[in-house]
Amino acid sequence: MSRTMTHSKPWGGVLRNVVLLGFGLYCAVPLLWLLLAPTKSDGELVGDSPLSFGRFGAIADAWSNLADYNNGVVYSWIWNTIIYTGAALILTIVAAIPAGYALAVKDVPGRRTLLMATLISMVVPPTALVLPLFLEVNFLGLTDTAWAVILPSAFFPFGVYLAFVYFSTSLPLELLEAAKLDGCSELRVFTSVALPLARPIVGLVLFFCFVASWNNYFLPYVMLSKESLYNLPVGIGSLVASSPALNPSLGGASLPIRRPEAALIGVVAVLPIAIAFIWAQRYLVRGIFSGSLKG
Repeated sequence: MSRTMTHSKPWGGVLRNVVLLGFGLYCAVPLLWLLLAPTKSDGELVGDSPLSFGRFGAIADAWSNLADYNNGVVYSWIWNTIIYTGAALILTIVAAIPAGYALAVKDVPGRRTLLMATLISMVVPPTALVLPLFLEVNFLGLTDTAWAVILPSAFFPFGVYLAFVYFSTSLPLELLEAAKLDGCSELRVFTSVALPLARPIVGLVLFFCFVASWNNYFLPYVMLSKESLYNLPVGIGSLVASSPALNPSLGGASLPIRRPEAALIGVVAVLPIAIAFIWAQRYLVRGIFSGSLKG
């Protein structure tokens, strides 16, 4: 029996490593192709090895073609994405963290109902809410404005629930009571005691909200009709759809937007998320496991 177990362990380890290596390659190869694609011309991209490196000058050529597309509308897409995401992050932090704190430590009337409403709004697919949101935004006359994207994006019930779980499991109530005995007001207790201790959950909420807002496609696609107001995901979709080189059904190929240009704008869209992940990974680990360390 013991010999069987002894011999089975090495095979189990090998199988585990093979599976992990397979998943790693499955995720890494497309990313590597995306990074290498802008270094090649369209012909090299089709004819050469998929993972071969071209030349750095090709990146400048591809970016020049992108910058010339519709009088530099790509710059507007990048700037719009930064504005939409930044404003949504600020509003989310201002609303979600205090809301989660209040639900966790205060006897808020209807707290159970509010928590249930938060959970229900988390599980409802965002696409199901786009039509009522569009009607509401249209009623307010905000369609084709930045607020049509920013305000719905700032509605982030997942952040409220994460903050509630963190404050209810990781924040000692005795610490808050001690601060009040020292004369701190409710606002001072939150800003000087609770908030500094909540950096892991603030980082976690910031990261998830950043990814959701930066990659937001369907909401801006419905709310915005002017190309100059698009964010990067909608702009990339418009770029690919309007380029004859990438969409042969349009006919012709005079527009210098081909596969390297599409890959380069994809890198531009993905790079900030990679940087945000590197910055937030310590908060991700501490924030995710904070609720499991109580006691």
